[in-house]
Amino acid sequence: MSVQPAPKKVVLAYSGGLDTSIILKWLEQTHGCEVVTFTADLGQGEELGPARDKALLLGVKPENIFIEDLRETFVRDYVFPMFRANAVYEGQYLLGTSIARPLIAKTQIDIARKVGADAVSHGSTGKGNDQVRYEVAYYALEPDIRVIAPWREWDFKSREALLAFAEAHQIPIAKDKRGEAPFSVDANLLHSSSEGKVLEDPDVEAPEFVHMRTISPEDAPDKPTVFTMDFERGDPTAIDGEALSPADLLTRLNQLGHDNGVGRLDLVENRYVGMKSRGVYETPGGTILLAAHRGIESITLDRGAMHLKDELMPKYAELVYNGFWFSPEREMLQAAIDHSQAKVTGRVRIKLYKGNVSIIGRSSPYSLYDQDLVTFEEGQTAYDHHDAGGFIKFNALRLRVLAKRDARGG
Repeated sequence: MSVQPAPKKVVLAYSGGLDTSIILKWLEQTHGCEVVTFTADLGQGEELGPARDKALLLGVKPENIFIEDLRETFVRDYVFPMFRANAVYEGQYLLGTSIARPLIAKTQIDIARKVGADAVSHGSTGKGNDQVRYEVAYYALEPDIRVIAPWREWDFKSREALLAFAEAHQIPIAKDKRGEAPFSVDANLLHSSSEGKVLEDPDVEAPEFVHMRTISPEDAPDKPTVFTMDFERGDPTAIDGEALSPADLLTRLNQLGHDNGVGRLDLVENRYVGMKSRGVYETPGGTILLAAHRGIESITLDRGAMHLKDELMPKYAELVYNGFWFSPEREMLQAAIDHSQAKVTGRVRIKLYKGNVSIIGRSSPYSLYDQDLVTFEEGQTAYDHHDAGGFIKFNALRLRVLAKRDARGG
């Protein structure tokens, strides 16, 4: 087996936290390479200046520090296309972590090309889904890129060994990092997810302090919140008539959801790598958006198109969850989904109340809802009740044949 030459320059997905700071130094020490740090602002709600300061403190050249505000790109080009599909993994999970990874990976590859790097690296562990999502995306975009996954390569056997390495290399350690963290958190503009430690037993209710994006439904106001959301071609464009950019609109929805205890999920899911994991997710804005999008589709999509979308959705969601955003099959599904959205335009009225989302009104210039057809009142001529008899007999024919055969056999 041939030995790979040492990488010359590596682009690291860098949060500024302890783990990726240790990875930064480990890359320099183990591979003797130049490290370029990339920190993505996806609306995680943290100040990213400290990430730059930490990278400088650890010896990274200023020109090798990249901090990119990707919030609008994230919502416009990743979140909204996914919500056009009404994508939900295993019936519940709105894919908040999954959908962020391809954008981070793509930007890493873009930076690698810009600075002439021959490798990329990430801080995902060897047990999780994110290692797959990052690396599948890297290879899809840059087939010959070298990928360095420290958690699969280094010799550290314990948290204590990592802390000892940090201290030996003057990596700042927050006081709470010297003990066991109560749980791990991933956050972006779409959601927050919490896993591990106090959440590992799926039979124990998550402590209230785990939740960071929503108040509890019990503490939500006793009065409902009602507002409208406008859609154009399947994407939300305005709240209460006020046009908003994609990121601003999702931010507004997040606040509305937070204030009404909307969007909590306690889930045991099947990871792509083969194990089950328990996570606590909060997706306040996404939960509202999914309900609203289905609401506007209910009057603008033909039954055949709607039902086909529902059949395709689980496959689409699985592709996103497993990290195949840049695959031809996801792009094929996206093309079909986007075609279905051509007339998904109109306004939905939404009520939020103590954790619940209700659609209480919907209208569209392209509505397929015909009140003359569905009314119980006399006078309509578009539908002849007598036609239903033949329709029913036609559809029941095979069942009648089966019943007669079974009766003979009895």
